[in-house]
Amino acid sequence: MKPLVNANSEVNRTDIKIMRDTARVIARPLIPDDKSRIVRLIGKILQLPESQATELFERVKKDFFNRHKDLRSTVLRHYHEVAGYIPQSTPISETKKMLIGSYFTMEYSIESAALFNPSIVPHPDQSGLSVGSLRFIMSLRATGEGHISSIVFRSGVIDNHGSVVLDMSSKYAELPEVRRRAPEDSNYSIHFRHDQKISERVIFPVLKSESKGIEDARFVRFVDDNGEVTYFGTYTAYDGSTVLPQFIETKDFLSFNIITLKGSAVKNKGMALFPRKINGEYAMLSRQDGETNRIMFSDNLHVWEESELIQEPASPWEFVQIGNCGSPIETEKGWLVLTHGVGPMRKYSIGAILLDLKDPRKVIAHLDEPLVEPNEVEREGYVPNVVYSCGSIVHNGTLILPYAMSDISSGIVTVDVAGLLNKIISVTR
Repeated sequence: MKPLVNANSEVNRTDIKIMRDTARVIARPLIPDDKSRIVRLIGKILQLPESQATELFERVKKDFFNRHKDLRSTVLRHYHEVAGYIPQSTPISETKKMLIGSYFTMEYSIESAALFNPSIVPHPDQSGLSVGSLRFIMSLRATGEGHISSIVFRSGVIDNHGSVVLDMSSKYAELPEVRRRAPEDSNYSIHFRHDQKISERVIFPVLKSESKGIEDARFVRFVDDNGEVTYFGTYTAYDGSTVLPQFIETKDFLSFNIITLKGSAVKNKGMALFPRKINGEYAMLSRQDGETNRIMFSDNLHVWEESELIQEPASPWEFVQIGNCGSPIETEKGWLVLTHGVGPMRKYSIGAILLDLKDPRKVIAHLDEPLVEPNEVEREGYVPNVVYSCGSIVHNGTLILPYAMSDISSGIVTVDVAGLLNKIISVTR
């Protein structure tokens, strides 16, 4: 990892670039809402001579099976989703079942438009590392055709000196098994197989409320009062017109529970959970009005009723709006919160504030200038002039900050924490 020159002496831009890969495709259902179309298509396939059906399916296998880890199981699952439209007395060969499933399957390039807005947490498995190193999991927002967003993952290691090495990403992208108690239930669980590498796991929209995207996941490693560790996250569900904050939780990044949050304070985007309880309550940053930073407290992780204002746009680089860039990080001098601010020409930059450790309602220090702002290379992309993050971590005194560049790709900067805290405090004084 080679540091690059930056005008801000506390910030080192690394040469790591996380780019979209259009060859990474999932196999998702292609089932029309019009039931009569389903019946007509199945009828056409059933009328094919067995020899022609065999020839067609052999072509499907040749063209598509090597692009997926287990396309056979996926295709068969999609067949069973439409099998109810076939009379029970109809004899169907295994080949025609697979062919029917193939017609109700499509490839979707999850990263064809962008790969951005990352967050980062320590990996649940820290075995086999050299002394002083940390393995991590990074989540990213992948966006493809129709601007549908999903959550994808990468992994890597931070060594004792703060250097970052990303693991090689798999060429495969796979969907999990989805389990719902009832079709109308907005809470569900998803389960990946153990043989699916972390970079192969894709969390794709399931509910109608998230049909147009699962956006900007903010993961945090949460330690309960009894020492139990759970990875919690929030994301924005989008159906094309309405945004809805959702909650996600996992122990191992294999099985996830997705819960719809409740309460009058559950609105807008950018909710970020603190990594532990404060004074016996859960705490969450939020942005109910789309303009200011607020904080919420609750004794129930899934119900949030009230919020309090803690920060309004004050500096010219953030006059339009501010928000958090992920969960707060606990330091000896306070809760370090990275923020985003929007200035003239809708330029997004990343700043920092410090909250009181015992009472995070109090902003005790802040930077009056951005910590990171888009340079000439980073300002070009799908949404120009934007740097943005959904979460960072500290390892051995170094802040590891993954960030999006103009909503198209991602990079990593490192920051000396002691120097940053001293600068925040000296500026505020």
